[in-house]
Amino acid sequence: GGGGTEGFLDMEGALTARDRVGIQDFVLLDETTEAAFLSNLKKRFSKDLIYTYIGTLLVSVNPYKELDIYSQKQMDLYMGVNFFELPPHIYALADNAYHTMLTEFNNHFILISGESGAGKTEASKKILQYYAVSCPSTTLLNTVRDKMLMSNPVLEAFGNAKTLKNDNSSRFGKYMDIQFDSQGDAVGGHVLNYLLEKSRVVHQNHGERNFHIFYQLVEGGEDDLLHQLGLERDCQHYNYLTQGECAIVSSINDKNDWKTVKNALQVIDIDEINTNHLFGIVASVLHLGNIQFAADSKGQPKEKLAQCYFSLQLLGVDAHSLQEGLTYRKIEAKKDQVLSPFTIDHAIYARDALAKAIYGHTFTWLVNRINESMENKDSSRKTVIGLLDIYGFEVFYVNSFEQFCINYCNEKLQQLFIQLTLKAEQEEYEAEDIEWEPVQFFNNKIICDLVEEKHRGIISILDEECLRPGDATDLTFLERLEDKMGNHPHFVTHKLADKMTRKTLERGDFRLLHYAGEVTYCVVGFLDKNNDLLYRNIKDLMCQSKNAIVKECFFTMDLDSRRRPETVATQFKSSLLKLTEILMAKEAWYIRCLKSNESKQSGHFDEALIRHQVKYLGLMEHLRVRRAGFAYRRKYEVFLKRYKPLCPATWPHWRGLPADGVEVLVQHLGYLPNEYKMGRTKIFIRHPRTLYATEDAYERCKHELGNYSPSIIFFFTSSATKIETCWRGVQARKERERRAWAVKVIKQFIKGYMTRGQAKTTDNSEYLAFVRQNYLNRLKENLPKTVLDKTTWLSPPPVLVETSEILRKLHYRLMVRKYVRGITPQKKAEFQLKLITSSIFKGKKDSYPQSVAQPFIDTRISEQDINMRVLQMIRNEHIKYSVPIIKYHRNGFKPSPRQLILTQTAAYVIEEVKIKQRVLYTSLKGISVSNLTDNMIVFHITCEDPKQKGDLVMQCDHLFEFLTKLSVIANKQNVIKVVQGSIKIEIQAGKESAVDFSTGPEPMVYKAKNGHLMVVS
Repeated sequence: GGGGTEGFLDMEGALTARDRVGIQDFVLLDETTEAAFLSNLKKRFSKDLIYTYIGTLLVSVNPYKELDIYSQKQMDLYMGVNFFELPPHIYALADNAYHTMLTEFNNHFILISGESGAGKTEASKKILQYYAVSCPSTTLLNTVRDKMLMSNPVLEAFGNAKTLKNDNSSRFGKYMDIQFDSQGDAVGGHVLNYLLEKSRVVHQNHGERNFHIFYQLVEGGEDDLLHQLGLERDCQHYNYLTQGECAIVSSINDKNDWKTVKNALQVIDIDEINTNHLFGIVASVLHLGNIQFAADSKGQPKEKLAQCYFSLQLLGVDAHSLQEGLTYRKIEAKKDQVLSPFTIDHAIYARDALAKAIYGHTFTWLVNRINESMENKDSSRKTVIGLLDIYGFEVFYVNSFEQFCINYCNEKLQQLFIQLTLKAEQEEYEAEDIEWEPVQFFNNKIICDLVEEKHRGIISILDEECLRPGDATDLTFLERLEDKMGNHPHFVTHKLADKMTRKTLERGDFRLLHYAGEVTYCVVGFLDKNNDLLYRNIKDLMCQSKNAIVKECFFTMDLDSRRRPETVATQFKSSLLKLTEILMAKEAWYIRCLKSNESKQSGHFDEALIRHQVKYLGLMEHLRVRRAGFAYRRKYEVFLKRYKPLCPATWPHWRGLPADGVEVLVQHLGYLPNEYKMGRTKIFIRHPRTLYATEDAYERCKHELGNYSPSIIFFFTSSATKIETCWRGVQARKERERRAWAVKVIKQFIKGYMTRGQAKTTDNSEYLAFVRQNYLNRLKENLPKTVLDKTTWLSPPPVLVETSEILRKLHYRLMVRKYVRGITPQKKAEFQLKLITSSIFKGKKDSYPQSVAQPFIDTRISEQDINMRVLQMIRNEHIKYSVPIIKYHRNGFKPSPRQLILTQTAAYVIEEVKIKQRVLYTSLKGISVSNLTDNMIVFHITCEDPKQKGDLVMQCDHLFEFLTKLSVIANKQNVIKVVQGSIKIEIQAGKESAVDFSTGPEPMVYKAKNGHLMVVS
């Protein structure tokens, strides 16, 4: 990397502290195994030492607590100090990149990577703060510096959001150049942004939020401003803010953040008019999300204009035109224009597409304005340090188009990382005239090609499918992939897989074997997200907006061009190639951020999670490259200056060339020929242990030499050599005696081992006693903890097979006894119900395993919550169980909340004070559920009279509890069926429909175009 030549000038810090808290540089580990790597990381983390080096790469483990290591005093300590002179720190890396740039007058970049929540954004902030404090200071420079620092809160407000993994997750990639003049003054900056997650604007998963700015405006905005924007101070009023059901989060202070953002917008030169336009756009997106559509007499969508008023006002567009744009598509036929009406679903899609487009373009506009405000007007040559803070490898339960792009980005960066590291190492070996020893590493070019190759890669096939005429769908795209990629070793689908693998894949999935491991992608939504289309009449309308920012954003989309815009994947691929070119022209420094645990607990080190991250960040790969051949190298002058007291010939002064002095010194220390190599300006040492032995000798020597004059020191050095010789003789004799005793013990054990199957004799008695004791001690520490644990009993040695079996039975009987005594009558009754649930659903319904741990209760609705009139109407029947449900009407499948009450003879569907339907158990001919994770239930009811109500379709959050209770009360165990794909329903006598089931990125229930009810789980 960039610090390759200077990096190893001084390793005193790493060497002297190694015994106290692990090793500060992984390159100096004796063993380069994953176990040794993790052990060292854990040891340091336990003492709040979150930083460790691999050469000049910095590994940072998120401690999830504030550490007092970022003060002004700490910054002063690291300024202008050699890389390894002080303990590892992000300031050491930032300072060395800066000073190497100044001395070599070249460009550098710092690549910060890691998964969401690992601390990447915090790391980039720390580096910016360090440069803001450590660089020279003038009024002009302070202005540039403030703008660079204050661009962060603005970009975070508009580009970051709370996710399940991180309360401040960057939902875009960011590369920031900091420009320095020849004096080392920061004089300008430039930001590039990549792939903003626009889909978050219109949809958030449970437990996640929209972008911070929306909540900051609603919670923190002044009363006058909210009134002007038509907003209320309640996030619950806005559809785009409530889907994740966590608008208010204790760890986020939206009011304070709002003040910071307003202040930051002033610092980066966004004037009051544009600030008002900007907040107008944020508010207009919220109002757009509240626009609803109702069908007119012809069944076509009609916008409810009352909700549309503020969107119109804030966007400054014509009411009729917006209504037409959201409910009709404009089709050009020769010279005529025809308006084709949308369905309601299509109108909602158009509304969401507009909201995403407005927000996405506004974010790009904001980045451009930040760049204008930080731009350096001076044309003289500048050097730069780039900061790349980009998404880490992502694997979720369901992985979609966004994860595909993010993981492709990580493949490209891993390829670049290995190339640059190998290149830097090879260059140093060549410069020093040391023979390069090839390193074995996985070249991920094969995966990059699989994704990006022209005409043959996944992106090309996706683009062809998006652009081709005809009925292209996500599944036809998957079929095209299967045709083209059939034999590729890193690609598999349900159709291409073997029997075992096929069980782990859905029919709409494909799996890529990335360098970091397997990821399964669901193709649902790939075509839509890649096209990211906005209808032309809506674009035209936005170009006439009275909001200057909206007008500017949509004008730049080149309306005159009738050509289709580039797809999202192709744009992302092009921007990644440009980024690679930018980075290849610079010297590289790396920060690898790791999450210590998933629950954001301080002090908790989750070894399995960290092992996974170490693997996909390629840290062992990097260590192997850095350790290729020689672990350690140092300039002759520095090596000689430090270690010359260890040899009489070099102490106190060496008169010749430093290289010759080092040769004499290492010969005296007894280095073997294969343990070191002499380069042109440096000594290369192969093993860390050789260096440690030298360092230990130096530490002893340093204490002895402390207070003597050079002549006395020389005398003592000669005497010490003689004493050392005698001492070594004594030690060698002791060692010989110890080895003789060890040989005797080992022989006895070998004999015991060879005769272990025979009856007890003098030869094997000690060995057998050792085996017994060892087994019983291990067994004591590893006894099974639960009755269900039948697999962890330690395998006994042959001499203890019978004893082990007796002990095993005794232990299980004791555990069973304790368990049975602890079961209450209520618990026993619940277990009996759970047994019935298991016989009906186990191995058939996907959500069954998650339900096992959920306790059953007597009822979900108390009698106080049931209307008195209803209770009077069914007073003659004893109520056994009640539960809230969502009922789907037979005509149109409109959802309505209801209560469902089970009595001794019938099931009642209740709407407040009315009994909407009574289903006698005798007329209940069947019950159907799907095999997926949804909660839909269908009651099939005997329906002979056309006026009689048909099958009952409902959704129940307590599906397993409800159906188990029903099966017991009505004796209907045998009529409950678990169905795949589709359930036929009888709407009324002679009229049929169906409920179709599938999987997707997010659960939803809607009426499909074919008239069926579609349930996605």
